Amino acid sequence: MAAPIVKKVEVNEFTFELKDIGSEPTIGIPIYEPGSTRVSSAMAVRIHTDTDIVGEYVGGSKTEYSAFPMFMRSVIGRSILAREAVYNDAKQALRQHARMGMSQVDMALWDAAGKYFETPIYQLLGEYRTSFPAYASTYVGDNAKDGLSTPEAYADFAEQCYDIGYRAYKIHPWQDASLDKQIAVVEEVGKRVGDKMDLMLDPFCAYKTFADAVKVGRACDDWGYYWYEDPFKDGGVSAFAHRKLRELIKTPLLQLEHQRGLEPHMDFILADGTDFVRIDQDYDGGITGVMKIAHASEGLGLDVEPHGPGASRRQCMAAMRNSNYYELGLVHPKCQNFVHAPIFLDGYNDDLEGIDENGHVQVSDGPGMGVELDWKYIESHTIDHVVYE
Repeated sequence: MAAPIVKKVEVNEFTFELKDIGSEPTIGIPIYEPGSTRVSSAMAVRIHTDTDIVGEYVGGSKTEYSAFPMFMRSVIGRSILAREAVYNDAKQALRQHARMGMSQVDMALWDAAGKYFETPIYQLLGEYRTSFPAYASTYVGDNAKDGLSTPEAYADFAEQCYDIGYRAYKIHPWQDASLDKQIAVVEEVGKRVGDKMDLMLDPFCAYKTFADAVKVGRACDDWGYYWYEDPFKDGGVSAFAHRKLRELIKTPLLQLEHQRGLEPHMDFILADGTDFVRIDQDYDGGITGVMKIAHASEGLGLDVEPHGPGASRRQCMAAMRNSNYYELGLVHPKCQNFVHAPIFLDGYNDDLEGIDENGHVQVSDGPGMGVELDWKYIESHTIDHVVYE
């Protein structure tokens, strides 16, 4: 029987509210701010076929969806199973546009394929496991008295996460703190839980100079950090700079969140710019692109680490040998996770308490992405709607 054919692609932008969340003043990322309400928007795509099968995905930015018109001719009229052809055509069409948009379409096509075969994506990819450990990934530091405003507060929260069941913890520190304070949080968390948790540090490119990155990296060395990620303001893109950093510190680097796709990842790896390889289904060409990177990295003996939570991340991790931790975040001791509003009908969640007694999360076993989306909620909160056909 012939596979379903794509007839139209539908996009909804919808809003949701986050209580006690504001915007960090320097670059606008979410931050704990008691009494504030942050109104955010999210994007949802549906791929309709000539049957009753619909491929769905929620994720990605509005900027990425703005590129859809540039490659829709490669999608509409094609089989939902022609993912490799769509991937390569979209990659060419978007070569001047950072390959934005192709990831979200790819994941909706994978969801449709799973529904067509009545099988979860990870089994189509090749099942390796169904459960994997998670690390608690914090919000960035704030200035609230009861928030993540001091090194001690980060250490307190690390102990709380350990008591919940986590055995790994990642610090997103402050954007504008002094270097002494940045080093102090590395040290305080290391003193408190370094002997019982794998610790990660992700300054999200906040440190001003290479020298600052070296100084903080040496503090990570002293406390045996598991990895050190995107330290300074090059934006995480210079393979040469990170190779030099690797020569000066012992803590493994995790890079490549800010390089999109297979080829830039391989160039960076072969230039000795990283130890762990960051992958992101929304940045790197969807599930098709991420699995290419995972397999290529496996051939070089390296581990890949998915960026952020989500059903697509779980589906891929369940089909990978060479990854270690699921990133559950962003989490904070005083506010809800920075995840999309109530869009799941089946109990799926990435809340702080969403791990099992072993500190693990599980992959969903339903067909496709394995989650049931609340389209009534999405449509009732939609602020923009576009159809391509």
